[in-house]
Amino acid sequence: MPLSSLARSLAAMSLVVTLAMPVVAHADAASIEQAIAGIEVNVIAWRHDIHQNPELGNREIRTGALVAKHLEALGLDVVKTGVAHTGVIGVLIGGKPGPVVALRADMDGLPVTEEVDIPFASKVTVQYHGREVGVMHACGHDAHTAILMGAAQVLAENRADLEGTVLFLFQPAEEGVPVGQNGGAKMMLEEGAFKDPRPDVVFGLHTSPTTNGVLVVRKQAAMAGSDRLSIIVTGKQTHGAMPELGVDAIAASAQIIIGLQTMVARQMGAATAPSVVSIGKIEGGIRGNIVTGRVEMTGTVRHLNPNMHEDLLNRIRHTAETIAESVGAKAEVTFRTYAPVVYNEPSLVDRMLPTLRRAAKNGIVITDGPPGMGAEDFAYLSREVPGMYFHIGTNKPGVGPGEAAPNHSPLYYVDDTALLTGVKAMVNLVIDYAATQPE
Repeated sequence: MPLSSLARSLAAMSLVVTLAMPVVAHADAASIEQAIAGIEVNVIAWRHDIHQNPELGNREIRTGALVAKHLEALGLDVVKTGVAHTGVIGVLIGGKPGPVVALRADMDGLPVTEEVDIPFASKVTVQYHGREVGVMHACGHDAHTAILMGAAQVLAENRADLEGTVLFLFQPAEEGVPVGQNGGAKMMLEEGAFKDPRPDVVFGLHTSPTTNGVLVVRKQAAMAGSDRLSIIVTGKQTHGAMPELGVDAIAASAQIIIGLQTMVARQMGAATAPSVVSIGKIEGGIRGNIVTGRVEMTGTVRHLNPNMHEDLLNRIRHTAETIAESVGAKAEVTFRTYAPVVYNEPSLVDRMLPTLRRAAKNGIVITDGPPGMGAEDFAYLSREVPGMYFHIGTNKPGVGPGEAAPNHSPLYYVDDTALLTGVKAMVNLVIDYAATQPE
């Protein structure tokens, strides 16, 4: 899930909230803080281990086993494995009655060859689409998993004072599934992740290449909805010296790509329907003196306004088909939805802002500015129950927004000193949500 647009937007954000907020009082506050501080070494060690042994979507066998063993050792009431292939679910029932709060972390890596010079760098390689590629946690899912493992330990150690129940979701395949397979958050729901117990609310976090320990949250549309785009252009093959005897599928494809960019810029409202259409892969042709009759293009479509989603897809299809027809070719356009818009319930964000401010380094929580166009299948979870998804800055101390490599880069870096901020946020979101229940 690329989030470089988030890092760029942070530099331009106009509101940084640092106001002092009332602290929610808990009888167990001191033991909670002590437990959080004491877990840092373990969280870092888990994160290094997972980082050095990354696994792609639906293949998180080792990672899932590590998580399950940890949850079982904590004595959780329920530990389920093999959910959505390799996912793990844990249920912790507190000593006092209260709500059910779900916490989610994703576990999969990416087909990226690591270039970061660290002792625990990944050396893992796999066969991916017929090519040998490196595997790397280039989006911080190693940190997400370690943070949630740490939060589970802190909450389990304080279960006697815990109000309500915690549902821990360790999710596979956020970055996508192998061709022909199902997976991710949607499949976890299909397999009953939210059925017993059904959560009242769900929280999730994501690392971001911005200021260390800063937390970023946005009401309503927090991240974009995403669709995979496929366009097959069919023309008529001919000799390269006699293009007039055929229909050039490459030339038609080039016009389609330009037409799609013009469509977004001139037909979609920049304020009411911000959207992105990017073609990331194009394949066609055999040799230089043959005009090819077939081109395959794949790309991504992003949107922030659910009400404009169908219109955007219809315009993409119409643009590609009519441009191809105008030169005597044919365009077959298909879409595969990855995830809808990640929606943060405004009242929930308002309710939990004091918690985020206590967790963030120096109390800095950024709440204003444009959302990133990255996508996240956490959106399926927050469509089922009210949800809040936020980002944590994980740059090296002193490195600001836009100064570090973006997510999905072979140089993406997560600084260990930010991990405890994530644990503190997740633990206290559970406690404070229960403590601030309406009478």
